[in-house]
Amino acid sequence: MRHFGEFAVGILIGFLGGLFGKGGSAIATPLLSLLGVPGFIAVASPLPAVIPGTLIASAAYWKSRLLDWEIVLWSVAIGVPTVILGSYLTKFTGARPLLIATGLMVLGFGLSFLLSPREGSPEGAASTGGAENRPSYWQLRLVVISAGVGIISGLLANGGGFLLAPSYARFLGQPIKKSFACSLAVSVVLAIPGTIIHAYLGHVSWTVTGLLALGSVPFSFLGALVAIRTGARKLEWLYGAALTILGLTFLFHL
Repeated sequence: MRHFGEFAVGILIGFLGGLFGKGGSAIATPLLSLLGVPGFIAVASPLPAVIPGTLIASAAYWKSRLLDWEIVLWSVAIGVPTVILGSYLTKFTGARPLLIATGLMVLGFGLSFLLSPREGSPEGAASTGGAENRPSYWQLRLVVISAGVGIISGLLANGGGFLLAPSYARFLGQPIKKSFACSLAVSVVLAIPGTIIHAYLGHVSWTVTGLLALGSVPFSFLGALVAIRTGARKLEWLYGAALTILGLTFLFHL
């Protein structure tokens, strides 16, 4: 029965990952814990499971010309070494304070999208996300975002999409769909070193990984198609609601 539950979790994280520009491992961890999957297995096993689905969803956004390769390449260059650092730090640090801080950050992002939307506003309409509309010191902002999310991703064994997408939207002024597209592309790459390190540390159950991947792969593509075809304002509201629920789930689960 637990295996069916793990497969169902895969379907859920695949669809929501494609819809909201994130791999879905952050959602999978509390759900797997509720199913009785132990500690580090629940934390690390979703990470390799979301790689193929995230890649497929990212391709859907790429075909719609929503990827900003400059943001992606900067994020990967800074994010990969910091993910490796964060993964190794799990041997020496407790995750609870970081989980609390992460839950508060996600909750804050969610409320900001709900209470202060950009899409459809004059400020949001003025921003196309192109190079000519970069905010001041955007590269420094991107370095800080990528380094911070990389370390958190390594410590929490996820691709970082649940923080990357809202950070791109809020701190870099990217339109919501471009934020999702860039987040998915970067998450694919950031998940690889984290998977290798956590597998080496014995934190990955490949049975759980396989069941999650089986459910998530087709539904990741479906989620991406729904997002691409949904109005930006409505998508931003749905994203804010999802982040708010995710942040509360994070904090409640602790």
